[in-house]
Amino acid sequence: MASDGTTIVVGDPQAPLTVRVYLEPRCTVCRTFADNAGRELGVLVGERMVKVEYTMASFLDASRGGTGSQKAVNALRAAVDAGRFAEYLGVLYQYQPAEGQDGFTDQSLIDQAYFVPDLVTPEFQDAVKTMKHADFVARSEQAFEESGVPGVPVMEINGTRLPKNFADVPFNRGKFQLLVQEIVQDPRRWR
Repeated sequence: MASDGTTIVVGDPQAPLTVRVYLEPRCTVCRTFADNAGRELGVLVGERMVKVEYTMASFLDASRGGTGSQKAVNALRAAVDAGRFAEYLGVLYQYQPAEGQDGFTDQSLIDQAYFVPDLVTPEFQDAVKTMKHADFVARSEQAFEESGVPGVPVMEINGTRLPKNFADVPFNRGKFQLLVQEIVQDPRRWR
């Protein structure tokens, strides 16, 4: 967790690239992002090339009804305590219910956590069932709203939002790999 209390940080703090990602658990476009740039980010984190800062939104509950996004963000925050945030995020997108359905329930979030080694503990289950991290959920949504980003998913690299002509890059793993390689070779050009 970052000191701001709303950002989930994954990776080596000394990594040469910092990628900030804004996601919403119920967003189906975010799932496409997770299947492409998200998977590559996992590889780059493992290689210590990238540190990822996640801001998790939950606004689709208000527009689609229900509490699924809030419950999912709460469960993701509980996964941070177990050191399993990135793995669990991938599982939630893999088994994501349809955007219009309020499918992230306490039980489904716990059931999906079994796909992540060492995540399901009594502490995790209690955190999910009691909305232990409700304050984090609210603060994270507020941080998203105050960020000025136009929606989700949004990705910024070293503080620079991807320009519109790069809009397809997060949804194409090969293009994302090439972009990261170019930035690593010449970071000044990106800023």
